Amino acid sequence: MALSLFRFTLSSSALLAASTAVAEVPKVVTDIAPVHALVSQVMGDLGQPDLLVDPGNSPHHYSLRPSQALALEHADMVVWIGEPLTPWLHEPLETLAEGATHLELLEADGTIQHNFRETVVFGGGAHDDHEGHGHDDHADHDKHDDHDDHGHKDHDDHGHEKHDDHEGHDHDSHKEHDHDEHAHNDHAEGHDDHHDHDHDGVDPHAWLDPENGRIWLDVIAGQLSALDPENAATYRANADAGKAELAEVIAQVHAQLEPVEGKPFVVFHDAYQYFETRFHLQALGAIRVGDATDPSPARIAEIQEAVRDANVACAFSEPQFSPRLIQTVFDGLDVNVAALDPLGADQPEGAARYAGIIKSVADEIAGCLN
Repeated sequence: MALSLFRFTLSSSALLAASTAVAEVPKVVTDIAPVHALVSQVMGDLGQPDLLVDPGNSPHHYSLRPSQALALEHADMVVWIGEPLTPWLHEPLETLAEGATHLELLEADGTIQHNFRETVVFGGGAHDDHEGHGHDDHADHDKHDDHDDHGHKDHDDHGHEKHDDHEGHDHDSHKEHDHDEHAHNDHAEGHDDHHDHDHDGVDPHAWLDPENGRIWLDVIAGQLSALDPENAATYRANADAGKAELAEVIAQVHAQLEPVEGKPFVVFHDAYQYFETRFHLQALGAIRVGDATDPSPARIAEIQEAVRDANVACAFSEPQFSPRLIQTVFDGLDVNVAALDPLGADQPEGAARYAGIIKSVADEIAGCLN
């Protein structure tokens, strides 16, 4: 009798443990702070995602810490922008998080995409031909024919080119910010073999269009619901609340920036065309290309000449990078320098950070151009 009771108790405990395991909220890892904020919005009080790239660092060139590698090993789901933003993350996802669901937001259905700009001086302002389209609708992009598996772990067979221009570079030789603890070699700006390499394909800075943020809230809620059906209603409600808030932010920023539409400015690196397009702004050019590669002397000279010709009064640095380069470029020119932070280094961690990033970028642009 005692043995039977022991067996019953053991079986009951095992069933309870299995039930608890099934009901656990998924462990989620995110690449950058804006994505972390969107996932935090959807998860709400149910859980907290992990963040790989601190917002004080550039995501283009980064080295994982051991604790972050461990987080990937234990992840049920990894949410990232995609390989064009963080080419160094592809291999860890395949080796450390091979069993997790991989959600690549840049490839999510409905995502608004723009190609990298290939000229030093832009001069085109907002790109109305892209406005409001999902990525399937852009004839000038590489075709993304296979979208059925973007919420799953295997992304090796996307129907687009693999962005080889990102993978062939020695990222350690790029001049980065002054954060030695992240194992970025701090070489001087001047390696000719890395200046202004060919840069094409999809621009990955898509989170700076808050309409993409609204789209991705739905996508994230859908994937979390698939992994955790018991909490699907909560994920859905949280996503809807986040979408409503972002709709208000978009309307507010449109009104705020309307007086400065068409006024030219220069950005530190070509990361802002999604924001420019959404809010009808006109950047004249960027000192660095979209992956923040060091500019060549010829590129710097072209930017300086364009600034003089257009009477540009405003240029923007970024807290993720040393200010020395922008000080050098605009030395002797009557240009105000302010800071844009596309990653929200000064924003509080959590769900509010995403909207905070959009509003902060708008505030800095409006303040400088006004």
